[in-house]
Amino acid sequence: MTKRNTQQRRHAIAALVQERGEVSVDELTKRFSTSEVTIRKDLALLETGGLLLRRYGGAVSLPSEMVVEEDAEQVSKRKIAIARAAAERLRDHNRVIIDSGTTTSAMIPLLGNKRGLVVMTNSLNVAGALRELENEPTLLMTGGTWDPHSESFQGQVAEQVLRSYDFDQLFIGADGIDLERGTTTFNELVGLSRVMAEVAREVIVMVESEKIGRRIPNLELPWERIHTLVTDDALSAEARTQIQAKGIALICASSPTDSPRRK
Repeated sequence: MTKRNTQQRRHAIAALVQERGEVSVDELTKRFSTSEVTIRKDLALLETGGLLLRRYGGAVSLPSEMVVEEDAEQVSKRKIAIARAAAERLRDHNRVIIDSGTTTSAMIPLLGNKRGLVVMTNSLNVAGALRELENEPTLLMTGGTWDPHSESFQGQVAEQVLRSYDFDQLFIGADGIDLERGTTTFNELVGLSRVMAEVAREVIVMVESEKIGRRIPNLELPWERIHTLVTDDALSAEARTQIQAKGIALICASSPTDSPRRK
């Protein structure tokens, strides 16, 4: 399928969710004559762009208080800016964990000039991107049970593998940031994220400013387990003050603004 057809399908999915409020993966698979894997990837990308929320077996429309007037191009620029700022904290020969997610994955092309890296990941996408680097790092995989919702390996086996090592840094994303509690997620499988934080000396959370302030039920990492938060420069002054008051090193990356916004 061409890139154009893929974009048309994703636009159609977003419109359908907005119109009906909820759709299932099975329904979308039949409607667009494609695989469940493809539809889940579509939903993951649309969720990242703030167009819907994934739920087990499908997706639902965003609650009105979470709708963000932001075009996908600007969101992408913000992710790249965050990834660039996070990558600058990584040194040659570091031992790091890179969690699954589109924001953390955006780091990978920026690591080509790093030497002697050892990288553990639970993501096949991250692993595949790392193998494309000219200075290919030593790659470690957690193994475990494949979770189609997060598109990553989870479970006790993955946790045991992680506990066999120690790491300099963990780079991890989040579905939301609760300014009182810490990082939050729609996924109920939070055990692996917590183990990742346990075995890393520095925990670096990478998240767009639009997700900061979201109150999502599942607490992933409490503030006391987080050392550094990398976000974009659209973060409000009030949120900056609250985060820094918790002793978190806050980095607000500047995203390009030279392209005009679409009307």
